[in-house]
Amino acid sequence: MTPRAVLTAACTGLVVTLSACTSSSGHVSSAAGPAGRPGTVITVGSFDFPESVLLAQIYGQALAAGNFPVRILPNLGPRELVDPALMDGLVQLVPEYAGSALEFISLGRLSAPSDAEAANRALTGSAAGRGLVAAHPAPARDANAIVVTAATAARYGLRSIADLARAAPRLVFGGPPECPERAYCLPGLQRAYGLRFKAFIPLDAGGPLTLQALEAGNVGVALLFTTDPGIPAHHLVILADDRGLQPAENITPLVRRDVIVRYGPNLVALLNRISALLDTGTLRALDAQVELDGHEPRSVARAWLRAHGLIPERGVAH
Repeated sequence: MTPRAVLTAACTGLVVTLSACTSSSGHVSSAAGPAGRPGTVITVGSFDFPESVLLAQIYGQALAAGNFPVRILPNLGPRELVDPALMDGLVQLVPEYAGSALEFISLGRLSAPSDAEAANRALTGSAAGRGLVAAHPAPARDANAIVVTAATAARYGLRSIADLARAAPRLVFGGPPECPERAYCLPGLQRAYGLRFKAFIPLDAGGPLTLQALEAGNVGVALLFTTDPGIPAHHLVILADDRGLQPAENITPLVRRDVIVRYGPNLVALLNRISALLDTGTLRALDAQVELDGHEPRSVARAWLRAHGLIPERGVAH
């Protein structure tokens, strides 16, 4: 299937998902828009892993508190589903990861550099051709991490991804189902490092299934995310990306240009204000509240926004 056909099929599938969403499930704010102007609801979508859901809540709740009409739709699916929906106007805003977004939006024609500023410039240009605006990137980064247990690292003498060359044929790799097609997952590991694993087991996107499979020994190597609080909590080892496969993955809101035209520059200014407060340590701590402590992303986002004066003490309507 061609990249364009993938985009078309993904958008078709998401039409069904979005049409099934009600106000209660989507958390629609009651705001009519700046200065009370009626307008199209700004649908904030997320990918299907906890951090993305949390980020959608952070940006979405802040916009709602700023009197923008917002609907937050979490867990829509992987990038192959969500980004085409954004480009097609089914979703209006997605908190993205710069490098992976650039590779996807450019249909693989552009590879993101590891430098954050260069990645942002490239993403801004590529997004503009799709009717999208890239807001300022947050200092927070969350990239793919190739992870093993401490026991596996000791057994095979693993410190970097390059060290896996000797052990990969004996190890099973675990990661998100889309990993075999992702440029910075299995194809990238093969291209940059020459790695061929014994087998691949599709699990989840940096979630509990991957952690459980790694600890149980069902997989020997796994893809998690660098901000995952489970990595230090389970004493896992991140293998150094010594050949620079992974790009700069700063959190970057992508918003449709027609939404900015409708609501004005204050919308982007608010997104930029939120992003400026999100560094990697903050994001990791917020992730821990969700993934380790079991708090709802919605409540974690609300508490953080209140602490920074971005929503009133009594909250916003959702």
